[in-house]
Amino acid sequence: MTTGTSTVKVPPRPRTAALSAGTTALAVFVAVRAVGVLVIALGAWATDRDPLTVLGTSFDSGWYVAITEHGYGRSLAWPHSGAVQSDLAFFPLYPSLMRLTTLLLPVGAAGAGLLVAWGAAAAAAVGIYRVGERVAGARTGVLLVALWGVQPHAVVFTAGYTEALLAALAAWSLYALLRERWLWAAGLAVLAGLTRPTGIAVAAAVSVTALHALLARGGHRRPEVWAAGLLAPAGWAAYLLAVGAQRDDLLHGYFAVQDSWGSRFDFGAGAVRTASRVLMGQSGPNAAMTLVVLAVATGLAVLLLLDRAPLPLLVYTAVLLVITLGGAGFFESKPRFLLPAFPLLLPLAAAMARARPRTAVVVTGVLAGLSCGYGAYLMLVSHVPL
Repeated sequence: MTTGTSTVKVPPRPRTAALSAGTTALAVFVAVRAVGVLVIALGAWATDRDPLTVLGTSFDSGWYVAITEHGYGRSLAWPHSGAVQSDLAFFPLYPSLMRLTTLLLPVGAAGAGLLVAWGAAAAAAVGIYRVGERVAGARTGVLLVALWGVQPHAVVFTAGYTEALLAALAAWSLYALLRERWLWAAGLAVLAGLTRPTGIAVAAAVSVTALHALLARGGHRRPEVWAAGLLAPAGWAAYLLAVGAQRDDLLHGYFAVQDSWGSRFDFGAGAVRTASRVLMGQSGPNAAMTLVVLAVATGLAVLLLLDRAPLPLLVYTAVLLVITLGGAGFFESKPRFLLPAFPLLLPLAAAMARARPRTAVVVTGVLAGLSCGYGAYLMLVSHVPL
């Protein structure tokens, strides 16, 4: 692994070999997720449902479709609680890309959402491979992508959600940071901040890494380092301020919108209460799986820290974990929020890279089968929102 912002000295590899490994990583990811889509399609047809509707309009996907077709302005009132949920909770980059896709291709909003998500997932897979290769070598990079694609909730990468887009922007921004391409990293962080609330994790990685460079290596002589550190949070801040201005509460308007969805930061109190109910057998299988995912993620975060991963990866992962674990939002959605946190899988990928190839293939294959099966359950059987 690495220390600070520098990477280990991985032996140079021929360009053709590096391209081959990257292609292998992408092929593995595409194959696994294509099987997942096929399983869902077959299940949907067997139950007289349209696969496009299942993948493209379920749960939050429907809000993105409505924003794409009609713009912002939709609210949903819940009489029993008095809550009014506004579509302003959803950041604008993904529906903007969906709208652009409908203008360029003869597809509806739901189909456009899937095309954007699938393209972003492929871009993310390549970016994740690049990060893994630079940190720990090509074999680890391939296995990192494979593990990222076989997570229990990886079905989200092929549904109408924003996690794939955030993962793509994060991966390439972090890769740019590892190569000290400051302005590229900051520009991608701005876009990540326009994708979803947790996009602030990418900006944090850029800004903290820039600050470290300024303090540790006299980077004050490099204006691009200063610019990157200051520019990175601009996308996230701009949307929050725009919503605040629309709600006549510049600094708190967006957080009021989130609060109406039950999303607030309570330092993990809500998550602990739900976890207690799970341990006492008072919750369903989705909550139990969520607790397992959060426990594993926490353990992997400790390993990532002990392995002295590069500073950008540590900051990005830490912010995602804090937001996810400390938020009071819907408990069963927390594994989805952690899907872009691919650096968590680096210790496991590195361990598999040291094992026999057959072992890595068997482990990946078993996890892929479980992921496809659980993804079908989430989309076709469970009525619990992702």
